[in-house]
Amino acid sequence: MNNYSTKIIRGKCMPKPSYICNCDVIHEDIVNDVKSKMQPKDDYIQLASLFKLFGDGTRVQILHALEQSEMCVCDLAVLLGVTKSAISHQLKALRLANLVKFRKEAQIVYYSLADDHVKEIIDKGFEHLWQK
Repeated sequence: MNNYSTKIIRGKCMPKPSYICNCDVIHEDIVNDVKSKMQPKDDYIQLASLFKLFGDGTRVQILHALEQSEMCVCDLAVLLGVTKSAISHQLKALRLANLVKFRKEAQIVYYSLADDHVKEIIDKGFEHLWQK
């Protein structure tokens, strides 16, 4: 008899991956310690919604561009090669999530990152991608 479990895949008996726990031991001290550090469920739902905004390449490009400099819709559209309408649509979502802010100067609306936390999220994302 094997010292690992098996499962049936397409009629064949296959070993379960070794990274899956193969026991029913509960480490109560660890579970209780981690449980005391968990946030309310609504906070995780809000955080997931925030992370969804980073799931669109155009929005991430906009955020990275705004990390470099304050920019208007027209400049962002030229930079990214998309329509002003598309940029405005993405900026609205980013604004509603408090990721960007704006200021008006006559007829021009300039956008920038809302705060340093947004810059840190982008920078950490690239850091993670580039780690070896």
